[in-house]
Amino acid sequence: MAPIMPGGLKDFIELVVPELRRRGLFRQEYEGRTLRDNLGLKRPANRFSRSAAAAAE
Repeated sequence: MAPIMPGGLKDFIELVVPELRRRGLFRQEYEGRTLRDNLGLKRPANRFSRSAAAAAE
């Protein structure tokens, strides 16, 4: 959309997002510190710590 209507995104951010926030349909702040946290994804197991522990045995 940017090459055709560069003002479209700005209008959406300035006009639509505040109304969605007022209605409780758009978040005010993010809960997590990372993208993974905010998407609700599990943190994968660290494959390096597992192999380091096995090598120490």
